[in-house]
Amino acid sequence: MESENKYIGDDKFKKFLEHYNCQTPLEVVKLRFAGAVCSPNSELRPTDVIASLWENNQAPRLETKKEAELFFKFFMGLWDEMFALVAANGIVLTRIEPTADLAAVCTARFAEIELGFVEGFWGGREDVKIPAYIAEVIDSLSQLAGVYKSLAGKVHPEKDNKNVFDAIVQCDKMAVKSIRFLIEHYVLPHIDSLRRTVN
Repeated sequence: MESENKYIGDDKFKKFLEHYNCQTPLEVVKLRFAGAVCSPNSELRPTDVIASLWENNQAPRLETKKEAELFFKFFMGLWDEMFALVAANGIVLTRIEPTADLAAVCTARFAEIELGFVEGFWGGREDVKIPAYIAEVIDSLSQLAGVYKSLAGKVHPEKDNKNVFDAIVQCDKMAVKSIRFLIEHYVLPHIDSLRRTVN
């Protein structure tokens, strides 16, 4: 079933987040939504996840009904985009270049994996029952997030950091492989029951 909420695209969505003073980067928003789509927390609603993007869940005050409708329409456009990616098991991480600021890349990756996918997956609760092998996959993702954090401290501004770049690439492969394994074995068998609405 095709979504009636169309994603407005990365550039426009970044401006949308800026307009509402949302400090959560788009890449983290995307993976938090993806994690939430996969979440075992059956009570989790998109509105809960959207609110979590602001510190202390202080989502902005929406002044009119029209503004509220557009606000949630834009967010649900991205939510449905991520749902489709999960359903296709096509989650990827943004490609990095050897010339990039690798310390910043590592910090961003930590946020994408831990504050994005893992946090979205738990959906505010860590007491939900999941198979032991899925818990191990989630734990491995958190450990990988920690590796990114460690790698950030190994970047030297005046030296060749090819070893760090290669390590990031390997971590990226492991993270994507873990997420895709989780989706294939835990999510896809009941993907249709995971559609969540704003209400």
